[in-house]
Amino acid sequence: MKSLAELEEDLSRPGPEVVASLAAGDGDIMLLGVAGKVGPDLAVMARRALDEAGRPATVYGVARNPDEPTRERLEKAGVRLLRADLLDDAALRGLPDCPRIVYLAGRKFGTSGDAGTTWALNTYLPGKVFERFPSSRIVAFSTGNVYPLTPVTSGGADEDTEPGPVGEYAQSCLGRERVIEHFSRVNGTEAAIVRLNYAVEMRYGVILELARAVAEGRPVDLATGNVNVIWQGDVNAVTLRLFEHCATPPYVLNLTGPETASVRWLCEQLGRRLGAEPVFTGTEEPTSLLSNSAKQVATFGYPRVPLGRVLDLTAAWVRSGGAVHGKATHFQQREGRF
Repeated sequence: MKSLAELEEDLSRPGPEVVASLAAGDGDIMLLGVAGKVGPDLAVMARRALDEAGRPATVYGVARNPDEPTRERLEKAGVRLLRADLLDDAALRGLPDCPRIVYLAGRKFGTSGDAGTTWALNTYLPGKVFERFPSSRIVAFSTGNVYPLTPVTSGGADEDTEPGPVGEYAQSCLGRERVIEHFSRVNGTEAAIVRLNYAVEMRYGVILELARAVAEGRPVDLATGNVNVIWQGDVNAVTLRLFEHCATPPYVLNLTGPETASVRWLCEQLGRRLGAEPVFTGTEEPTSLLSNSAKQVATFGYPRVPLGRVLDLTAAWVRSGGAVHGKATHFQQREGRF
């Protein structure tokens, strides 16, 4: 995988399970907040799956102000792009009724300087969306940040773990889940909540950050010494298959990699692939933000792209100087400030 085109093809390629799952459902699909890191590949995967299934349904992508490359890619792929500010009541009412919706809108970075906007987008807006589309099946993205830090020997928080969000971003995301749960129960809206952490691909994510630090000889802080990661293409595939599992109250799923991966080990593995010796600072704390993915693996199987392959791909991408998004994950943040 040496080019952006190859990467995008992989991230948007639907496996047979995705094709069969979308074919089993009926009607159009709409992605709200399509212009972020996840949305474009997810929208294209939905379009490709419907085409392979011979289904004529429309895939809509809704964004306030998509950049030109995103617009061109979506339209070329056959995704119908709609421009709308979801916080604007008239714009929200003007969106087409869709039986299947993926809710991607949200905000993380910048919360510390503008918490009000974060709460509006993460907690208030989902209620407006669920009121607008009470009869739709809605797959809504949340985050593993709703969990507390857990002992690295615990296997991570599972879906029955009591939430313990650290910081306002995580609190606002738990608020999103509670609002969704309320409207799901009141209106009978079938929904699924996706607690995601951490999605990775070669342009973004924990593995890229570690690879670049190792390659450049920058020290890696080991305080957050363990992480879960999952290939973005696997995230996309599971997300589209979740329409089958939507329920009231909402179906909740941790979406992440099965391994509790040591940051030290990841850096050492990347160092071997990059021909560089990792530099470390600090020592591992006994807790990390970790999610248990046993339910995900039992339902959807082991991720298509295993961790070792992610390391191979990312190291090769860094060696070749491949394009990156330029956005940090701040996965080492332990105080919940973003």
